[in-house]
Amino acid sequence: MTFARLFCVAMLCAAPIVGAAQGMTEDQVKALVLETIRENPDIIVEALQILELEQQEAQAAAAKAVLAEQREILENDPNAPVIGNPDGDVTVVEFFDYNCPFCRNAKLELDGLLSADGNVRVVMREWPVLGEGSVFAARAALASRAQGKYEEFHNALMTMDGRAEEQSVIRVAARVGLDVDQLRRDMDAPEIAEHLQLSSGLGRALGFTGTPSFVIGENLAPGMIRADQMQQLVAAARATNQ
Repeated sequence: MTFARLFCVAMLCAAPIVGAAQGMTEDQVKALVLETIRENPDIIVEALQILELEQQEAQAAAAKAVLAEQREILENDPNAPVIGNPDGDVTVVEFFDYNCPFCRNAKLELDGLLSADGNVRVVMREWPVLGEGSVFAARAALASRAQGKYEEFHNALMTMDGRAEEQSVIRVAARVGLDVDQLRRDMDAPEIAEHLQLSSGLGRALGFTGTPSFVIGENLAPGMIRADQMQQLVAAARATNQ
């Protein structure tokens, strides 16, 4: 937001006051507007609110465009794990981080959705934004797909005590029966880095600033949402698909 843009909006807000200033030079009008603003500081607040609304509308429009352009890769990326019903008629995409406490709470809500609706598929987008431990956990979780244990490992990481760090992640991996040596080798596979890079690009392009964040049909839902809210968004997506 530039000062020039703020000044222009403030002039519009002050227009009723200075509307009679016809015949003045541009500098005289600006001086009158500044004097009006000094005497009525609420004009600046109103101008800021207008600019914020414009920015929000622009961001929402840009996110909708990205959603339309990237729908196929969001919902059908073969390099992304899927839980729930793989043949479900509605797809939920979740961006998450194993060290995000809100993501751990969101897992319970997502479990509630899947228990209530057996026709939902969930695409898991690992988006580690909370440090090296999160990155290690995400890479390990994605690598566990090679051993057919992604969902079990994911659930264990989401319910573990404390932060996900290298030692704690490996400890959980051993507990769920993963071959740890193979897991470490598979973590270096190029498709792991590709998934994480794509998650970051998609998340930011959609306007998400953190985790958890969800895409459900035409709706973007940043932040923590309850199972009943998920159900409403799934119902709206299902109605649109019919």
